[in-house]
Amino acid sequence: MSTTSGTSGTNTASTTSATGSTTETTGTTTSVTTTTKAPIPAQAPIPATIPVPTTGPAPVLVASDLDRTLIYSSAALALGMPDAQAPRLLCVEVHESKPLSYMTEHAAGLLERLTGEAVFVPTTTRTRKQYQRIQLPGSAPKYAICANGGHILVDGVTDADWHASVVSRLAEECAPLSEVRAYLTATTDLSWVRKHRVAEDLFAYLVVERERLPEDWLERFGAWAGERGWTVSLQGRKVYAVPKPLTKSAAVREVARRTGASLTLAAGDSLLDADLLLAADRAWRPGHGELADSDWTAPHLDVLAERGVAAGEEILRRFRAAAAV
Repeated sequence: MSTTSGTSGTNTASTTSATGSTTETTGTTTSVTTTTKAPIPAQAPIPATIPVPTTGPAPVLVASDLDRTLIYSSAALALGMPDAQAPRLLCVEVHESKPLSYMTEHAAGLLERLTGEAVFVPTTTRTRKQYQRIQLPGSAPKYAICANGGHILVDGVTDADWHASVVSRLAEECAPLSEVRAYLTATTDLSWVRKHRVAEDLFAYLVVERERLPEDWLERFGAWAGERGWTVSLQGRKVYAVPKPLTKSAAVREVARRTGASLTLAAGDSLLDADLLLAADRAWRPGHGELADSDWTAPHLDVLAERGVAAGEEILRRFRAAAAV
């Protein structure tokens, strides 16, 4: 990002664009509606206590979504080749004593080298607890972004000033989470809703039976939420409601400011990643996911043909090549 530019199991999400209409958990992802371009949300207030570096070479910042971008559940691997030709896999996440997420061994090697060449910032919709289950190869990231931008972790610890600034902005611009939860409780049916969940007291989601989900309910909820500053999306078996100002791009801009980054690279697969990709200097998306399903693009975006875990490997290859220029 040039300095003039401007959120159990796995949590990934999608969102509607403010300029169009839309309807990394695992499995097939379906957007309710689509968009071709999303605006870059305004940056959240910047805590004044963190100085901007003034000496030394400007680093390259690599901000990447995790689920179905760099890491993959067994259901999302998309191993279309004969078994004997499948790549060796490295497990990078265990949940309830069971392996959950993987990357290829070659991708692990690429990431390990990348962490020594650039400022690598995992950028995820996962909660902090869910993120901390992941054991990525390479040096531990100095910065990580969780809860779709609601938390910036610095050496694994939440930046309290940043989080407070986000909470303040949501209170000013959106209906409260309690109002959204009340709507969900009043309008959903236990015959098709398995779980109600809240992530970091910032956004809400449902785990649903997809085949029983009433399509007209999703449309009504999306319209109701949009009038209150929230977005609604369907991804896999989850329906997400996320405040519009809660964005990955705002948090990445703040990390870029703190590190003095001269170039920002980004990758992601879902509509919640669209603002992140737009805010980067160069960006990539895999051949699967919501963005692929909606044929979403941008002038500085490279669309990859690879799908599944092979796409994660190719994204890391592209990151390293671009960071070396």
